Amino acid sequence: MAKVPIPEGVFINWNISRKKYKPTSPEIEEILTKHQAWINGEPNGNRADLTNANLSGADLSLAELSYAVLTGANLTNASLNTANLRNASLYATNLRGANLSDADLSNANLYQADLSNADLFGAYLNYADLRGAKLGGADLRYADLTGVRGYLP
Repeated sequence: MAKVPIPEGVFINWNISRKKYKPTSPEIEEILTKHQAWINGEPNGNRADLTNANLSGADLSLAELSYAVLTGANLTNASLNTANLRNASLYATNLRGANLSDADLSNANLYQADLSNADLFGAYLNYADLRGAKLGGADLRYADLTGVRGYLP
């Protein structure tokens, strides 16, 4: 698993309601490990829930985040190139300037997401929900937009 260089932040308590928090690298690694276990159907697994997390500038390249919940998260300038975000919930997520090149966003919920100036070069957006999404300045060259809802090139 790739190391995730994220500045130190506050401890994640999954049992309480949280506002914008900045998880530490070890916390992110634990979340990704438990999410992979959940994907594999292992009993110790948990679906990744990074609702409202501040992940600005995080390196999540190659991350397995299919079915993850990233609703309202701040992923400004994050690196998510070649990440698996199939069926992920990215509702109202801030992805301004994020690198999503070659990422798999098939069936992802990007409703009202901010993808301004994002790099989506070669990304897979098959059947993604882009209704209300901001795409100004986004690089969609070679992106697969088959069946996308809410975006007409």
